[in-house]
Amino acid sequence: MSEKRIGIVMHGVTGRMGTNQHLVRSILAIRAQGGVALADGTRLLPDPLLVGRDAGKLQALAREHGIERWSTDLDRALESRDDAVFFDAASTQLRPKVLARAIAAKKHVYCEKPVATTLAEALALVRAARKARIKHGVVQDKLWLPGLVKLAKLRAEGFFGRILSVRGEFGYWVFEGDPARGQPPAQRPSWNYRKEDGGGIILDMLCHWRYVLDNLFGEVKAVSCLGATHIPWRWDEKGKKYRATADDAAYATFELAGGAIAQFNSSWCVRVRRDDLLTLQVDGTQGSAVAGLRDCRVQSYAETPRPVWNPDVPQPIDFYAGWREVPGEGYDNAFKAQWELFLRHVAGEAPFKWNLLEGAKGVQLAELALKSWKLRKWLPVPRLKA
Repeated sequence: MSEKRIGIVMHGVTGRMGTNQHLVRSILAIRAQGGVALADGTRLLPDPLLVGRDAGKLQALAREHGIERWSTDLDRALESRDDAVFFDAASTQLRPKVLARAIAAKKHVYCEKPVATTLAEALALVRAARKARIKHGVVQDKLWLPGLVKLAKLRAEGFFGRILSVRGEFGYWVFEGDPARGQPPAQRPSWNYRKEDGGGIILDMLCHWRYVLDNLFGEVKAVSCLGATHIPWRWDEKGKKYRATADDAAYATFELAGGAIAQFNSSWCVRVRRDDLLTLQVDGTQGSAVAGLRDCRVQSYAETPRPVWNPDVPQPIDFYAGWREVPGEGYDNAFKAQWELFLRHVAGEAPFKWNLLEGAKGVQLAELALKSWKLRKWLPVPRLKA
């Protein structure tokens, strides 16, 4: 069995997500399994080059995981012919410029979402990639989560009948991080709460909800959204107090092709009393399902209880008991699953639909949601043309 190297410039992977999900659980996990198997029997083996601004962090990360190559010189990394792919997981605000440089250098590009902070920037990247004839992709990891894979299978099997509604609950309490009050440090970076730095839960999470809805339940046709900045002051990584200028909660409703209605609450100011940090309830004429990141439970029409409203007696029905677990095992890490598909695409084996245009759709929805909040009105979501 032959082995083929593919060099990957990995930019901005010293952060939590970049390190854990993309470097360790994706690229290094692929290396540990002997690469990605191609149709001709070749194993495509990724060879990462870590690039960033902090030499100390890069060197420590490389040493910890036995990686030979790292650099603080992005220009030199882009000039190298030894690396065919450029990946970016750095800050959203800088992403369009960095990706544009990589595209100009004829690198195939793969990146975290959002791809940009404005739709105009996102579409400019699509046009540049097409002109350069490079291959491109955007992380849309939630499509490969076991819970959502089970939802997709249920829909394909016709379990739901006609889908009526989708209700999403996402979020958890992100601590303010005030050391004087003995609060735990924030679980998210401080730039997430500064609009001027590309922060905000609408830009962050509605990009996710766009591809989840489009791929699983129906294309988003219209949006109504109300955002909020519930926590006005927070403390950054150095314990310094700062004003939160970005939204930390979003309450959105979507009209989908086919007539279903989707409602998503997204919040970094909510305490969790549900099965997971993200839960999706899908209700249809023939059955319903509730999925988390990994698990999924269903209730068919025949299994549906018949409650009667009577507030004067204790509820006689255990509503949790009437749901069945959807079986399934052997699911791989969601980020790794999409990485393998993209690498096969770069190798010329298969199409890859989760590209920069799909990423631009997420930015479009976030931009329209922010506008809806400002105008206090429903807005149509037109089909994108790049």
